Amino acid sequence: MSKNILRTKLCDMLGIEYPIILAGMGSRGKATPSKLVAAVSNAGGLGVTGGSGMEPEEIRKRIREIRGLTDKPFGVDLLLPASMADVQENWDTLMEKIGRENPEHVSFMKKLMKDLSLPEVQVERRSVMSRDFIRRQVEVCLEEKVPVFAAGLGDPSWMIPDAHAQGIKIMGLVGSVRNAVRQVKAGVDIVIAQGYEAGGHTGRIATMVLVPQVADAVNPVPVVAAGGIADGRGLAASLALGAVGVWCGTAFLVAQECEIYPVQKKQILEGRSEDFIVTRAYTGKTARDYKNEVIEAWERSGLQALPMPLQGILFQSLVESAEKFGRPELINNPAGQVAGMLKEQKPARQIIEEMIQEAVEVLRRFRREVTIAGR
Repeated sequence: MSKNILRTKLCDMLGIEYPIILAGMGSRGKATPSKLVAAVSNAGGLGVTGGSGMEPEEIRKRIREIRGLTDKPFGVDLLLPASMADVQENWDTLMEKIGRENPEHVSFMKKLMKDLSLPEVQVERRSVMSRDFIRRQVEVCLEEKVPVFAAGLGDPSWMIPDAHAQGIKIMGLVGSVRNAVRQVKAGVDIVIAQGYEAGGHTGRIATMVLVPQVADAVNPVPVVAAGGIADGRGLAASLALGAVGVWCGTAFLVAQECEIYPVQKKQILEGRSEDFIVTRAYTGKTARDYKNEVIEAWERSGLQALPMPLQGILFQSLVESAEKFGRPELINNPAGQVAGMLKEQKPARQIIEEMIQEAVEVLRRFRREVTIAGR
């Protein structure tokens, strides 16, 4: 049987075989480990690792690990929030500030951990997402000359000139037409239009509505569709909407190479679309996660989320306690509504090959079943 071919200009831009990109998801390095990133790139897509929250030198190590596993293009995704609390990198000082200015939040967290039978722990991961911390993360990507850099949140304008000087392609993720236009003015090479259905940090507009508007607004800059895409039908639909490729996250969270906790994979495989809801609980920014006891308790509390990164600092003790004492079901599981379509774990290569095969079959079926007449 001959190999399926499905190429767009995205493939030529990035030096890849298929217009499928692994979303650079964070989740403490478990969602996009080096072996998953390399597997996607080796299968013909573009593997992207999520570096949010990682120490700069940890990102450097990850980049070099990926290079040891593939000679194909890959990318790094970082969060560059346009709005966040102006903080310094001192964990203890920030915890004191939260306790002094937001005692009700601290009381809520202590009661919640007690109700969940989670012992309080000494926080080990004390990285603070300050502006200086983010700049040092970006500097590593520039020094390592990663082929592709993705700004998964926020404004990359300040780092684009240096990135282009290193030959790095820049992708900017957006949730509105206004942000797409802003990203193009800043100089991004590719716009990722992510719909509301997506997992993790997400906006308010659905993919079906967002993608064509963004494609019209930023033409001729290429647009990649994201949010609710996990099979060949979603890929074919994205091309029909004006995109040149797809950015897929949740589909690869159940890849065999993905290292999120088994219970989190089970949540995705057994969950219904409506089980994945938008909350500010864990990060302070709107993010779609699997609904768990922690999120339900937060939503009932009526508290306002603290600005990023303070909300994440508030929740860090709970997350690390859940990890240490074997309660991963209480850790945030950022995943999209498309989880309702996913039923089994597969190797990353199989996910890509099946997506391409189905997309080709859909496009061929249109030629057979849809009659077109007129000029």
